[in-house]
Amino acid sequence: MQSFWSPLVCGVLVFCIVQPDAYGQSDDDEDTQEEAVEEILVTSTRSRRSLEDLPTRVELISGEELGEKVNMKPGDIRMLLNESTGIQVQQTSATTFNSSIRIQGLDGRYTQMLRDGLPLYSGFAGGLGLLQIAPLDLQAVEVIKGSSSTLYGGGAIAGLVNLITKVPDYEPETSMLLNRTSAGGLDASAFHASRSDNVGTTLFASWNENAAYDPSDVGLSAIPEFERWTLNPRAFFYLDDSSELSIGITAVVEDRLGGNMDYIKDRPVAEPYYEDNRTKRLSSQLEYSRPLGEGTLNFRNSLGHFDRELEMADFGFAGVQKSSFSELHYALPTGAAEWITGLSLITEEFEQQDAVPGFNQDFSQYTLGAFIQNSRPLTDTVSIEAGVRVDHNDDHGTITLPRVAFLYEPTPDITVRAGGGLGYRLPSLFIEEAESVQFRNVLPLDRSSMNEEQSKGVNMDVTYRIPQGNGNLITLNSLLFYTRVDDPLELQEQGDNLEFTQPDGYVDTRGVEITVTATYGDFKLFLGYTHANVREHYAGTVSRAPLVSEHRLNNVLIYEREDDFRIGLEAYYYGPQRLSDGARGKSYWVTGVMTEKTLAENVKLFLNFENFGDTRQTRFDTIYTGSLSNPQFRDIYAPLDGFIVNGGIKVLF
Repeated sequence: MQSFWSPLVCGVLVFCIVQPDAYGQSDDDEDTQEEAVEEILVTSTRSRRSLEDLPTRVELISGEELGEKVNMKPGDIRMLLNESTGIQVQQTSATTFNSSIRIQGLDGRYTQMLRDGLPLYSGFAGGLGLLQIAPLDLQAVEVIKGSSSTLYGGGAIAGLVNLITKVPDYEPETSMLLNRTSAGGLDASAFHASRSDNVGTTLFASWNENAAYDPSDVGLSAIPEFERWTLNPRAFFYLDDSSELSIGITAVVEDRLGGNMDYIKDRPVAEPYYEDNRTKRLSSQLEYSRPLGEGTLNFRNSLGHFDRELEMADFGFAGVQKSSFSELHYALPTGAAEWITGLSLITEEFEQQDAVPGFNQDFSQYTLGAFIQNSRPLTDTVSIEAGVRVDHNDDHGTITLPRVAFLYEPTPDITVRAGGGLGYRLPSLFIEEAESVQFRNVLPLDRSSMNEEQSKGVNMDVTYRIPQGNGNLITLNSLLFYTRVDDPLELQEQGDNLEFTQPDGYVDTRGVEITVTATYGDFKLFLGYTHANVREHYAGTVSRAPLVSEHRLNNVLIYEREDDFRIGLEAYYYGPQRLSDGARGKSYWVTGVMTEKTLAENVKLFLNFENFGDTRQTRFDTIYTGSLSNPQFRDIYAPLDGFIVNGGIKVLF
């Protein structure tokens, strides 16, 4: 390992010292950059309006920020999301790194993950979804917080995350990334895009692997041994000036083995504990758009086949999940207003393999939906976006979901947004509690006898921009939110088994997000604070929800010489979290340093020191009780992998 890191570290330090200063960004460059930001189109709301003109609050991760996160974690998108205000990525497995995303403190099952508007990562993928998305081909990430089921159907109670991939342009683009970590990880990714007048293509491929890693010497893997291959070719056909057809296939194959370190390394172990996840994912993406009358007709479809085998020493759970998503919508501009109407069909089928009698989890269901949405200005300073969705599920009947959002701009430097709506989620076997016990002894879920989880939520935010002259700017934003979930689904003990129930009560979250961004010359400062007060209201009692950091701080300071060198300091604070056993976890800080050096016009070196304070739960708390052969795991609320250095090279052609 030393032979790898020594020349890389020395090389970065030498280039930082001997390279001449680059000129800072000019005022004209700043003006151009601001104009470009205003022209960014958001696709998650289907209206493809400018980010600045949307009544719906959409947070965008793109450009330099996206590039930084790709450098720091090229193998998956956990860090990309976890370091955003109001979002927490919660590790759900002590040995395989399974993780879920919490928006505003709500469980991961209430967040909908999309890729180019297509839901590809839900269900049986569970906590593996975030770990199997390499980000090199991403153009942007759009995040909508608060109930968004009106947009894409059930599941988006806390919000949605839409991963926007790159599309081809007339100027070909090729990028390659190679990354190595001090924890035994290796990432290699490549992306290519090109087009002619009538045809365009993109191709993304990645290979990611990691050796089992146990920095605490507890005998269990903090990072599992895994190897993953990803391939995603897409073809774009430009049928005329306004019609376009795109077709893509994504294939992901992974073997992930965590648990007893001796067993993973093929050493003799009498009664080893291990978790072996073997997954195969095959999905298709199709999108077609063409003019029709005064508007545009759009059709999109995805088919998914996800095969997962979970094997332990004395238990196994395996199955195949087949899913489909189809949507036809029509966008009609009428002056300054826009109408969007559409139909959708979502199907899901799960077939368990080698099920034990009495524990067969097979199911199939469909949901047919219709929606209508209108955006229009009410006055020179006020705009509205309102819509309603009606879904019909074969088990749960008809569900109606209204939504409304307002935009108020009293001055060019002040923006106020407010909105709210209803949401829902269908009862499902695939929740965090079932995943955490590897579906062992979980009794089958009777969907027809249970209510769907229903939500209502509101949010309001105010943005205040303070120009400082010479292209410098301070931006203040404050977001207030509240969401209530009725009939939440839970697992409770039923003798030796676990049974799905819906306690009499509800879960709600309320809080505030405050962000401050400032630019001054070559410096950029980002400060974020999240207060998420999540409570469970059951049988007349109120208690804090487990595994929610009620107070979080995000602090990032970046110095950048454009097209030359960038260095960033990061510090993240997590307040104490209530644990499932009633105990209280400790608060902690995670700090990091990221660097990037441009060697030539198209070659960049990066070197990052993540968690250099070596914050690990095993340093101040236990992660399991019992023995290594039969560990009883406690909640994971802090990092397990500790201090990790990663570095590599990114080449753009």
